[in-house]
Amino acid sequence: MRHYTTLALALALLGTTATTSAVAATAVDPTPTVVLVHGAFADGSDWSKVIPLLQAKGIKVRAVQNGLNSLGDDVAATQRTIDSQPGKVVLVGHSWGGMVITEAGANDKVSALVYVAAFAPSVGQSAGEVGKDYPTPPGITKLVPDVGGYLSITPEGMRDDFAQDLPAAQTAVMAVTQGPIQAKAFGDKTTVAAWKTKPSWYIVSENDHMIQPDLERALAKKIGAKVTSLPTSHVPQQSRPADVARVIIDAVEASSK
Repeated sequence: MRHYTTLALALALLGTTATTSAVAATAVDPTPTVVLVHGAFADGSDWSKVIPLLQAKGIKVRAVQNGLNSLGDDVAATQRTIDSQPGKVVLVGHSWGGMVITEAGANDKVSALVYVAAFAPSVGQSAGEVGKDYPTPPGITKLVPDVGGYLSITPEGMRDDFAQDLPAAQTAVMAVTQGPIQAKAFGDKTTVAAWKTKPSWYIVSENDHMIQPDLERALAKKIGAKVTSLPTSHVPQQSRPADVARVIIDAVEASSK
């Protein structure tokens, strides 16, 4: 009987400790989590050079893995990641990821948006419509469809237009690990524009061959973003990760106040 009482007491204490730990674990950290959203022809590893730089500053990071099947699917995947964070979120999107964060960023947990050489549509706009008044970037001519209607970029396009400031050995790997995007996704329209109510940052890639740099500047101006211009290809997170991390850290610090 005494053994049973001792065991019951131990279990009760363990339960109390576990409850206390759970409460502590769910306490809201004032420092936002950074949620990174990749673009087309990539996956979450596209942020592999930026993530360690953020972690070195003690910032929590999550990278979304988008299926690139539709805007709705990618927004849903991003929303799940946002909802799983205990506190505020700084939402970062590259390229097509800008479409995603514009929609998903309406989540109440999102405190700031960071666009990296990204689309920043208005309500009711598709990615295909955002740049219709600008010349077709050279990299777009290097896209090829498969039998299912998914678009990939050719190895030459990856080397010369997507990431022309990276070593050829790296772009060769990127070409075979890329994430194809369903062509119809470029016709999907946003239903909300989170940048209207959330502070925004924008990184312009001055040597971008996938989205016209003039369009990027115009989008940054439209959304009232704090702008950083970098002399990079379409993937500054790969060629200038420290500069990209610095912009994200700025957004995190502003959101922590």
